[in-house]
Amino acid sequence: MIWWPTHTPTLTYGLVTLRPLSEGDIPDIFSSCQDPVIPKFTRVPFDYTMAHAEFFVREKSPRSFIEKTELAFAIDYGSGADTTFAGVISFHSMDLPDLTAELGYWINADVRGKGVGTTAARMLTNFGFETMGFERIEALVDVENIASKKLLVSAGYSLEGILRKKSRRYDGSQIDMALFSVIRDEWEEL
Repeated sequence: MIWWPTHTPTLTYGLVTLRPLSEGDIPDIFSSCQDPVIPKFTRVPFDYTMAHAEFFVREKSPRSFIEKTELAFAIDYGSGADTTFAGVISFHSMDLPDLTAELGYWINADVRGKGVGTTAARMLTNFGFETMGFERIEALVDVENIASKKLLVSAGYSLEGILRKKSRRYDGSQIDMALFSVIRDEWEEL
């Protein structure tokens, strides 16, 4: 059985903190999603507006939390006055009776390559296994997203295979997705 938190917790490891989304994140989310890499490899729209960010923080995330369909976190990187907003990470597409979830994320361009995404993925995966009770956590990645595939391997996930024509891009093209996973029995904590 999955334990669902009464509120989104704050998790910290080194210079990476996962915390509840807040009203103050709206401008950072909007600004981050102007980076063309994020909509290229995620479900974030190419024409991302401030209204999208407001809806995500004010409506979608709180409703998804109540409905137990997504558990989203803001990612912060740094300490003290040098802390910056670094992206968003979540569990979504959960199957609570089967004890499974999908990990999703996007990382700001200015912190990519610094291990922030890998650490955030490991932190949330560990929380999913050790606290929430998942048995399997998956991640689907566009086969062209080399950086994300490396991030998942570094975070302890294994490539299971390629799902042909699994997802649709905003331009209408059907694309292959790489399926990564980790199971509780294989997991090594941070």
